Amino acid sequence: MPADDEKLPVKLSLPLEYQIDLFAEIRAEDELIILARGLGLLRIVTNLLHSYDAAGNNLVLVVGADERENGWIGEALAEHAAFSRSPMARGLSQVSTDNMSVGTREKMYLRGGIFSVTSRILIVDLLSKLLNPETITGLIVLHAERVSATSIEAFIIRVFRQANKVGFIKAFSDSPEHFTTGFAPLATMMRNLFLRKPSLWPRFHVTVAKSLEGRKKAEVIELEVPMTDSMRDIQNAVLECVEVSIGELRKAGTGLDLEQWTLDSALHKSFDLIVRRQFDPIWHRVGYRTRQIVNDLTVLRSILHALLSYDAVAFNKFLDTVLAAHQQPPGSTRQNQSPWLFLDAANTIFQTAKHRVYSGKPGESETPTATRTLPEMLHPVLEEQPKWSLLAEILDEIDRDLYLKPMVRDDSNATILIMCSDQGTCRQLREYLHNMHVRQEKSPRPDGFESDKDSGDEETITKPTADFIMRRKLRNYLNWKKGLARVSASLFNENQKALEGFTDQRSANGTRGKGPPNKRRRVRGGSAVASGSSRFQDGGLQFANDQNAEVLKLLAEVESPGQDITQQDEVVVDLLDDMEEYFELYQMDDLVVIHPYDGDMDEHVLEEVRPRYVIMYEPDAGFIRRVEVYRSSHNNRNIKVYFMYYAGSVEEQRYLSAVRREKDAFTRLIREKGNMAVTLTLDGKGVDDPQEQFLRTVNTRIAGGGRLAATAEHPRVVVDVREFRSSLPSLLHGRSMDVVPCMLTVGDYVLSPTICVERKSVKDLISSFKNGRLFNQAETMLQHYKHPMLLIEFDQNKSFTLDPFADHTGTLSGAANPSDLQSRLVLLTLAFPRLKIIWSSSPYQTAEIFEELKKNQDESDPIKAVLIGLDAGEDPNDQSFNQTPQEMLGAIPGITSKNMSRITLEVGNVVEVSNLDERELDVMVGKEAGRQIYRFFNRSLFDDP
Repeated sequence: MPADDEKLPVKLSLPLEYQIDLFAEIRAEDELIILARGLGLLRIVTNLLHSYDAAGNNLVLVVGADERENGWIGEALAEHAAFSRSPMARGLSQVSTDNMSVGTREKMYLRGGIFSVTSRILIVDLLSKLLNPETITGLIVLHAERVSATSIEAFIIRVFRQANKVGFIKAFSDSPEHFTTGFAPLATMMRNLFLRKPSLWPRFHVTVAKSLEGRKKAEVIELEVPMTDSMRDIQNAVLECVEVSIGELRKAGTGLDLEQWTLDSALHKSFDLIVRRQFDPIWHRVGYRTRQIVNDLTVLRSILHALLSYDAVAFNKFLDTVLAAHQQPPGSTRQNQSPWLFLDAANTIFQTAKHRVYSGKPGESETPTATRTLPEMLHPVLEEQPKWSLLAEILDEIDRDLYLKPMVRDDSNATILIMCSDQGTCRQLREYLHNMHVRQEKSPRPDGFESDKDSGDEETITKPTADFIMRRKLRNYLNWKKGLARVSASLFNENQKALEGFTDQRSANGTRGKGPPNKRRRVRGGSAVASGSSRFQDGGLQFANDQNAEVLKLLAEVESPGQDITQQDEVVVDLLDDMEEYFELYQMDDLVVIHPYDGDMDEHVLEEVRPRYVIMYEPDAGFIRRVEVYRSSHNNRNIKVYFMYYAGSVEEQRYLSAVRREKDAFTRLIREKGNMAVTLTLDGKGVDDPQEQFLRTVNTRIAGGGRLAATAEHPRVVVDVREFRSSLPSLLHGRSMDVVPCMLTVGDYVLSPTICVERKSVKDLISSFKNGRLFNQAETMLQHYKHPMLLIEFDQNKSFTLDPFADHTGTLSGAANPSDLQSRLVLLTLAFPRLKIIWSSSPYQTAEIFEELKKNQDESDPIKAVLIGLDAGEDPNDQSFNQTPQEMLGAIPGITSKNMSRITLEVGNVVEVSNLDERELDVMVGKEAGRQIYRFFNRSLFDDP
């Protein structure tokens, strides 16, 4: 960093006291900043980057930023440069392989500036010396909570610190909860980041509280919305199912510590990941029932979310899909319905959800017949979400306030900003606000009476209602349900045929141990109706139990004579039609903006819209703080916030739990910071014993008259650039090996001139067997290397077995299929006897294996490793880092690993390949392969296979 940076005129946009203090602190020294969510982390980062950008002679790299954050930072730096009138500012440059070659990146690095580089590209450029670490002014690390010992970001920081002892490292995070898991998590993170000092800024920090509470605060109106009785019953029933499922997991005897698994923790959004992460190491030892309960927790939590966010019709449709998903697949012999579906609470969920949409009560004299098993008196209920009517009242109140009590002119607009959780809720609210004053035309009921909703006084007629859109949703749902019933019947017939064929085959083969089919599957009711879509099997589920006649009657009742067609034209309107006649600029005072929560991007929304009224349709702690920061930063902008939440709901508990969890996380971090020892990680290297370091560099090749040879060089491993998605190159570098990234045609790791290793994870191994790529890779390794090896690597957090990847669904394509993974491995070893297979339980063990394999071996030559597998005269520099088009080509019939390189070099893109004629392809790849490629691209979709 130049010494005269402080003298440059830099104008910052930090209006609050805590922001100024935080900027001065992070500018002066290297720190890990952990800021409470919603306090403007990106604003601090952009001002910090502008202070370096204005100097014009710095090379600062931003690590860990996603696409949206890059857009934010780039726009903010451009605004800062224009406002500060900094002639040397260059703004943000994004570096990726999609639009930049190696030479272009090298020139940009030499020119300097602020760069946001993807982690995989940056580590390759650092190791290949395309970017000299000594020329880097410093690193800005975003999302520091993602940095782990094996992550690429930690690899980048380690390489940078080893070669550059004076450059700065500044890390930022707004997720304190991630720093509270494990043993001494804060100290571990400081070692990974090569930092000594953490800086904690919670909401209850003295400076933060003074900045947000000292000035005029925003007016907040808290509105408790009572849930309907049916919604409360469904919520209690789902929570009961969750509690029972957690209790069943505790009884399973897994040996895990499950004391923290409570209803309160189940409300957290990452509860599913936490549960699965704990079960991963023993996943192959738990039973089928336990696995099913783990998956059921995800389903139950999604039902809780859908209850409060979906309308009654959409929620009932969602439950129908849940039931359909839990039906037995065709050919299954396992009763695999989830245990919670047989609880009384589950019956309450489905029945109450159905009664929210439509209901019916049989008469005393009605008796079921062969053609009618349901009562005729079905009529729609269509319960509306309680928040809808309250939202309409709030908007009406805002209109009255604007008319009767005009506010003093300030810098705010009269725009109304409605914030909700996701895009689906945004569409739902937009549809409701657009149709809440549309009235359903009166239509006679089949019984001759008028509907209760069609009669009423003038006040009832003018009151906002969702009756129109709910009837339209019900019509769509009934049409969808008829299709679902047909699909269910078709699947059941396939199931029966597959089961009968399977039992016949087993009977012919004399399979023992199973009873006859009529003992394994009992159908209630001997009529043919029981085997249709309205079946109810022993252990089965009945989800399409409304007869077609009754569904059609209900569908006719909710039909709207002609009104829906015209209204649909109004709803689905193309804004570009007749643009010249109707084009105009919107008045900001007349706008109602509906926007989903989007993290730090919400700060942009507030600054651009400048709303006077904000309606929080769902609670969000981060957005509340952003409103506080927005109001405290602008004295001339008034804002009024309506805060809505369902009283006594999981929505309220989830919000309170999130606030409490963040506060507890900061409390633990403050306590750990007070007791934490100083981390000595200045040079990025551990303290090695000189004698041990000498012995590690001694080449002990004494056989055949050899002699001891000492060298100061570290062991060298040539690594394919595509392998930097994994953590193995970082672990190899941590073992004092020189990692040389290259574009390899044969193998993934070259340990010596004779040893080549192809690394496969289990999922990659399965896919390689399916498309046949592994056999071609093994063949090429055998042609060019004396000791080819196949490394099968497992995840360190999961079980070291192939059982979790086997088929546990109980279908007919189970372990009896000869083309399973074990059989294919045997065929591979029989086809290539020289191919050695290495099994590794984790990347850590792989690093140890590589270290042992390199003993008594010569060092690999990167240039020779790159040239192996290339055609004569082919330039290795023509190899591209972007693998997406090559993966697409590899899936085309006729294209192999041998001819793919020629196609890649001679043809610009996949579109040009598809436009080549058969004669051009024959010259390029051969007659047979060219014919297959040409037929693949020119075959009609309507031809029979």
